[in-house]
Amino acid sequence: MRNIVYFFVFDGFADWGAALALCEIRRPGDYRVRTVGLRRAPVQSMGGLTVMPDLTVDEVDSRHGALLILPGGTAWERGENGALVAALPQWLAKGMAIGALCAGVLALARAGLLERRWHTANYPGYIETFEPGYAGSAQFDASALAVGDANLITASAFGGVEFAREVIRLLDLYDARDSEAWYRLYKYGDPPSWLVAETAPAEALIER
Repeated sequence: MRNIVYFFVFDGFADWGAALALCEIRRPGDYRVRTVGLRRAPVQSMGGLTVMPDLTVDEVDSRHGALLILPGGTAWERGENGALVAALPQWLAKGMAIGALCAGVLALARAGLLERRWHTANYPGYIETFEPGYAGSAQFDASALAVGDANLITASAFGGVEFAREVIRLLDLYDARDSEAWYRLYKYGDPPSWLVAETAPAEALIER
């Protein structure tokens, strides 16, 4: 049973990009979130949060992994986290989906996973700047903040809400109607009518 979502952590990882996605993953209660590091040692996020990884890259069990999330962080731009990058093709081939945001998309490019899949990144030319061997420009979608192609999700640094929506679809967390309502709420601050009715003061409901 694939009921684990792995979240890769390293010094300087962008803690905010996948925050909405992680909260929605945990909300229904069907999935467990486990943090993965290169080693079992504390790391500090971009926002100053200290995280002790639950397990190491070698301990990831792709048989039970539904999704691996790669957050952004300048470590990817420096070519770090090579042990994680090397494992990506095997994990994907074994059925574990992978989602990457911001600079995390560079890991997918280095692993050769973007050549035949639609994807996006921070802006056109971003991937080539840090990965000269990148050969997926024909499948790059500059118009989208997040792209889901089968079992791969990519997102711009500015597409945290869109990334979460793709994760919701991938893991089938909500039906289509609730997914759209969720997106409108977090993207535009437009709550669904049922939520407004539940939270409105009694006086306001009487006036209506």
